[in-house]
Amino acid sequence: MPRVLLLLPSATYRAQDFLEAAKALDVQVVVGSEEPHALSGLMGARAVRLSLDDPDATARAVVEYDRSSPIDAIVAVDDQGVIAAAAASESLGLRHNSPEAVAATRDKLAMRALLARKEVPQPTFRTIPAGAQPQQVGLLARTVGLPCVIKPATLSASQGVIRADSPEEAVSVVHRVRDIATGAGVDPEAPLLIERFVPGNEVAVEGLLRDGTLEVLTVFDKPDPLDGPVFEETMYVTPSRLDHDELELVTDLTRQSAEALGLSDGPVHAELRVAGGRAWVIELAARTIGGLCSRALVFATGRTLEQLVLANAVGLPPGSLQREERAAGVLMVPIPQAGIFLGVGGVSRALAVPGITDVQITIAPGRRVSPVPEGSRYLGFVFARAKRPQDVETALRRARSVLEVNIARGE
Repeated sequence: MPRVLLLLPSATYRAQDFLEAAKALDVQVVVGSEEPHALSGLMGARAVRLSLDDPDATARAVVEYDRSSPIDAIVAVDDQGVIAAAAASESLGLRHNSPEAVAATRDKLAMRALLARKEVPQPTFRTIPAGAQPQQVGLLARTVGLPCVIKPATLSASQGVIRADSPEEAVSVVHRVRDIATGAGVDPEAPLLIERFVPGNEVAVEGLLRDGTLEVLTVFDKPDPLDGPVFEETMYVTPSRLDHDELELVTDLTRQSAEALGLSDGPVHAELRVAGGRAWVIELAARTIGGLCSRALVFATGRTLEQLVLANAVGLPPGSLQREERAAGVLMVPIPQAGIFLGVGGVSRALAVPGITDVQITIAPGRRVSPVPEGSRYLGFVFARAKRPQDVETALRRARSVLEVNIARGE
C-alpha cells in the first residue's frame, strides 16, 4: 500500500477531502501539521508534528521521519507547505518540483522576474522597497501605468491586494498594504509589488503536471467583475464561456508560465486576465484551487481533484482527466464587514434553489472575522450543478440572495 505524507496546516479547509481521497485510492496517510492533535483523529490517520512556517526545518524533520517510517510521496495541500514538500521530496528522491521553482510561486516578485525573463505576458511591474518615500511611490505608479495594483509578495487569497487610481492614492494604499502584511506576519522590511491593473475577464485554470507536461483539467470563469479597489473573489463556474481561441490562449499561457517557473510535477492553479484577444498571467500556484472549491469538480470516472493529485503523487494511474458533462460552480460566501460572526440564516432556502447541491458554512459562530483585503477567509461555500454554466450562475446568485449573514460589529 503506498504511503503518503500530507502537509496539512491545522487551519486548512482541505483535510477531509484529501483524507477521503486517500481512502478511496487505498493509500495510507500520515498527517504532518503544526498541531497534529487537531487533525490526527480524522479517519484514523497517523500524525507527526511539523513546523510548517519553517520550510527548512520541516524538510529536515520529514527526512528524519522517513528513516523509521518510509513514505512514498509528499503532498502539500495549501501554499504553506509547498516549499517544504518539494525540498523533502528532493532529498528523498521522490516525485517533486524543483524547490526553487516552488519557492518562486510563493514570492510574487520572484515569479514576475522569472516570467519576464521568458517574456511571458503579464502586467508591467516594479518593486516598492521598504521605506520608499511618497515621491518614489508616485513615480513607480506612473512607471507601471495607472490604475495600478499594490500587493504583498507572499500573501494569498487577495489579502492586502488593493487598486490605486492615482499616484497620490498609491501612497496611501502602500501604507495600508504594509499594515495588512505586517499584521499577517510578513517582515516589515519586505518589498511590495506594484503592477499595472489589467482590465478584462478573469479566469482560473486547474491543471496537473505529469513529467513536465501540463494536462488542463478545467477552466473556471469568474462571473463577478474583479475591478477593485479590493479583489474579493465570489464565484467560479465551469466550463468556461470563453470562445475557442480565448481558451486556447489561456491554456497555452498557463503552460508557458509553468515552464518559465520550472514546475514539472503535480497540481497548478493559475489566475489569468483575458481581453481583446490577449491574455496576461496574474499568478500561478503549485497547488490545487483553494478552500472547498475543488468540490465543484467531478471527473468522468467519478474521481475528485484530490484523488487525481494523490494518484499522480504515488504513481497510480490517474484515470480519466475529463471533467463530467454537467456544468458546475461554487459561491464563496463573503464576509461583508468586520466583527463577531454570529451565523448564516437562510441555508434551507438556499438549498431549495434548483441546481444547488450543498451549502457548507466553514467558520464557527463566535469568531472574529474581517473582509478582504484585511482578511483572507470566507464564511462558507455554496455548490451548484446544472446543464449549462449560465444555469449554474443563476442558481448561485439566487442562493446568495436568500442567505442572511449575521455579524455583530464591535471590538
